[in-house]
Parts: sequence; C-alpha cells; structure tokens
Amino acid sequence: MQLSDQTVALASSLERSGYYPQFVSSVLDIALADEPVIGHLVHVETTFATAEVRRHVTVLALTSTRLVVAHVDDHAGESHTGQAESRAAATTESVALSAIKSVVLTHAVASPEQFVPGQLPVELTLAIGWGAVSRMDLEPAVCPDPNCEADHGYSGALTSDDVMIRISAEAEGNSAVKDALVFARTLSAHTGNKTR
Repeated sequence: MQLSDQTVALASSLERSGYYPQFVSSVLDIALADEPVIGHLVHVETTFATAEVRRHVTVLALTSTRLVVAHVDDHAGESHTGQAESRAAATTESVALSAIKSVVLTHAVASPEQFVPGQLPVELTLAIGWGAVSRMDLEPAVCPDPNCEADHGYSGALTSDDVMIRISAEAEGNSAVKDALVFARTLSAHTGNKTR
C-alpha cells in the first residue's frame, strides 16, 4: 500500500517527538484504519510534579472524513513483583468532520503596533469543539442600578472545546508554531464546508 506524504510526515513527527513513537504510531494506525492522513499535529507536553516528570502527547490526524485525536500519557503502574514499572495509556477518538462545530485560533503577538503580515505569533492556542465536552463559565449577573442589592442570579457562557492545544514559540520554537498554523488552516478548510 502506498502511504500518503502526510502519513509519512506524521510518522516522522512521532519519531521526532521521542515519546514512545512506536506505541503512538500503532494506536493511531488502528484508529485511522488505513485512511490517508491529509494533515497532522503532534504536541508533547511535559509537566513536573513533586519528584516526578509526566509526559503527555496529543496527536491530531486529519483525514478527508474524520479528525482522529490521540492522547497518550505516562501512567503509574506496578508489576506483579511489586516494583514500579513504566506504563503509558493511550486513548483515541474519531470525530466525523461534519460533527466539528468550531475551530478557534487565538494568536498572541509581541509588539502588535509593529506587526507585519506573515509574522508568526509568539503563542497560538487551537481549540476544536464537536460537543462531547462543554465548559460553562459563570459570573454573578450585574444590575445597572449601583444601589441595587438584589440577587440577580448568574450569567455565563457555554463553550465547547473538546481539545485545546497551546503552542509557545519561546518554549517549543517557531517551527512548532508554523506546524500548528498549517494544521489549523487545513482543518478549517475541511470543516468549513459541511456538505463534504
């Protein structure tokens, strides 16, 4: 079977990430079910907790019909001998492109008064929503009367962000930001037309 250029590029990105690339590739292979990849994004996060380092990788693989999302985490485990052993847990989700409701990009730039077209943001946040997870932000409702002491309840906003990835040029480099922009553009192009 001939692999698409993007499928080969995804495998290369997984290798460069250095986070169990064979395991992550195998998990994705099952979820993709031989459908060619037309865009991808691999994002590794490392967090430091008391006396331990935890890694997490999010992989977004776009096909002509679906967005496949994979999350892989370090997972504490114990062997049958009682000794701690390294483990990883992987979860994949396949979302029909027609189900994606929003692709939200937040661009943060330094010195916006000097911005020129084509300049990379210093930080990019990509949020994709399809309705599986919703977040509600509530705040006390306000009254226009400054002397009012009545309880006016709450007002809020319900947002759908099933997956959110933040990429920082300072932490991850300009190439990571470029990769995220390319993926976001491809995803937007394929989800903007619901008749696909």
